[in-house]
Amino acid sequence: MMLTAVLLLLGALTAVTGPRLLARADWPDREPVVALWVWQCVVATVLVCCALSMTLSAAAAWHAVGGHLFATAPRAVVEAYVLGTAGPWAATTALALACGGLWSAAMLLREIGRARAGHRRRRADLLVRAPLLPGEVAVPGRLVVLESERPDAWWQPGVPPQLVVTTAALLRLKGRRLDAVLAHEQGHARARHDWLLNCSSALADGFPQVPVFAAFRDEMHRLVELAADDTASRRFGRLTTALALVELNEHRGVFGPCPTPQAHVPARVRRLLTPPDRLTASRRLRLTAAAALVPAMPVLVAFVPGLRALG
Repeated sequence: MMLTAVLLLLGALTAVTGPRLLARADWPDREPVVALWVWQCVVATVLVCCALSMTLSAAAAWHAVGGHLFATAPRAVVEAYVLGTAGPWAATTALALACGGLWSAAMLLREIGRARAGHRRRRADLLVRAPLLPGEVAVPGRLVVLESERPDAWWQPGVPPQLVVTTAALLRLKGRRLDAVLAHEQGHARARHDWLLNCSSALADGFPQVPVFAAFRDEMHRLVELAADDTASRRFGRLTTALALVELNEHRGVFGPCPTPQAHVPARVRRLLTPPDRLTASRRLRLTAAAALVPAMPVLVAFVPGLRALG
């Protein structure tokens, strides 16, 4: 049980310190893709700690589980994990963590179901408002022009995926600005940002009292937009992308004094109008490698008793 407690403590420490360190750092807005990776590694570390703690607690509480888990392990390794001296809390811990894992899976399935239902509903609406012409075949990446008085553009997942732009957006955006908006939406599609948003929303909705999951969801929604902005700005320039954002969102009142659901748009525009201050390639590589090692820490901790026994 000591090893189980250490793993849970490591997971709690990661959940508390990870978001705080990222909030104090000055590089996530400059390197949103790296920040997305680091956030995923932090949350993965918390989940790995819980999974390993559940497995070892179950092995200590029930001999059948321990027999399967250590079936091919030498006797010295089995004795190193002191499975036979488990207290009454081993079964409780294993069951609680197993329920948490099942609840997480249920929340993820619910989130995926909601997203797919929304996609089907919007696709059916698109077929009504913008039907295929006689002889026209829907192909992946097809551009659909939707008649609407609101300027908007979005990527519609599904089979096949479609890029939707309204007639009002076509009237407002011209030339490279329209291309920048389309590149932004294509950046979301290529990076499969919808999966990140689904997973983060599932964890935040399933465990609303866990701050790290709420912060993960909020940062995913913010960082994927910054990453898509960078995708568009690399092709069409930062000024062009910023002007396209302004023209596409000014009717929503996001630049006024009252807060709106799109209150992050002014910050994105200011970021694009500021000269880029990217990290060096070597520092990006170091951050990526260091973040990838974080989820390996609980695995190494779990192997320590066995390695000592074999040493």
